[in-house]
Amino acid sequence: MPNRLFIKLLLGFWLCSSLIIAMVGLLPLLQQQQDRAPLSPRLERILINAAEVLQKKPQYLNSPKNIKMLSRRLSHSGKPLQLYIANNQDDIINIRKVNHRMRRFILNADEEGKPISHQLKDELLFGPYSFVVQGQNYNLYGRIKDHHPRPWFFFFLNNKLLTLSLAILMSGILCGLLAWYLGKPLRSLKQSADALAAGNLRSRVDADTLNRKDEIGQLANAFNSMADAVEAMMNNQQRLMGDISHELRTPLTRLQLGLALARKKGQQSVELDRISYEAEQLEQLISELLTLSRVRNQRHEAKITTGLAESLSQVLDDAEFEAQQQGKELVIDIDEDINLTLNPKLLSRAIENLLRNSIRYANKQINIQAIQVNEQLHIIISDDGPGVEQQELEAIFKPFYRPQSARERETGGWGLGLAITQAAIEAHMGTITASNLQPHGLQVEIILMNS
Repeated sequence: MPNRLFIKLLLGFWLCSSLIIAMVGLLPLLQQQQDRAPLSPRLERILINAAEVLQKKPQYLNSPKNIKMLSRRLSHSGKPLQLYIANNQDDIINIRKVNHRMRRFILNADEEGKPISHQLKDELLFGPYSFVVQGQNYNLYGRIKDHHPRPWFFFFLNNKLLTLSLAILMSGILCGLLAWYLGKPLRSLKQSADALAAGNLRSRVDADTLNRKDEIGQLANAFNSMADAVEAMMNNQQRLMGDISHELRTPLTRLQLGLALARKKGQQSVELDRISYEAEQLEQLISELLTLSRVRNQRHEAKITTGLAESLSQVLDDAEFEAQQQGKELVIDIDEDINLTLNPKLLSRAIENLLRNSIRYANKQINIQAIQVNEQLHIIISDDGPGVEQQELEAIFKPFYRPQSARERETGGWGLGLAITQAAIEAHMGTITASNLQPHGLQVEIILMNS
């Protein structure tokens, strides 16, 4: 039960609110305690000495002047002392006008039933001490005027708005710590999920989150188990695709050998020509499948840092020649100073597929441009062809997807070229997107990290 997330949330917020309420509620109790602090021996000695003098000289009770002289004589460390004498009716007999703080202290002392002291910012009140003169009961109080340091909590009592603000701030800090404690593993889990969704099949939740004993730890373990299953399934699928493609080549080679032998013997017919054509198509399909499988398996191969223009030079030369043969123009805008950490073969294959598509469908012009934006490299390939249907822009990178658009009605293919391109870009931890241009044309943008 203590490791359940519900219990942690309940205890966390409950303890947080209880602590704030207790701290705020404790201030009046601390003040009450301070208002009725026990009388110190030093103060008690002052009152005893004054009472002894008054008992020896009863005439002082009717002479405020003499009581002032007595106060000056009993004053401690040069601090002004003032004595207050109360009769049976609690009336002060030596001072006509008594301030409200002294009257409130006398009431508190009566409620307490014993001598107490109360420390204020600029004076110290203490008493009473009871004594008898000529058969009459009197209570003696004292007040020492001076600056007296008060306990720290009186600052909060005197500044209630500040106290409320601090209570809100402390509550926010405690709740923030609780939110951080609960949010940190969730952020780790989200980052791992985003990385897995982006194609990083090796992404897993960190060990600290896995070792938690609550529902978050259970969720992290379940996520890692799911990621393991997804990675195994995808690897098996890619391995199966490669194995099947490789195995298909053996009977295909035999078929092509049989066709060659038949033609060598002078056998020629429309049927044989058709079989030969389909065998060539099957050969190209198998080659594309093997390429796709190979690209996906090369995702984690070591990369080198080299110039982008240099690594694409052969591809760009071939594309420029192909465009000229078809009466079209390829405009290249790539800075020679751009360096990138890449796998030259994979990136070249991706750019080659995109350029060939653009040359095939362009009317007159194809553009390739590389732009450095902070730590990102944008490679943009565009043409002035017919474009792709808007709803099919995201699907064109899926394997075997062939949109029913103007760009596909004029040609064959199996929808693997752009899938190979996307796999090559993802191997560089990059992204690839397609969008239509106005009034017509298609633009493909590749974003690679260049840190």
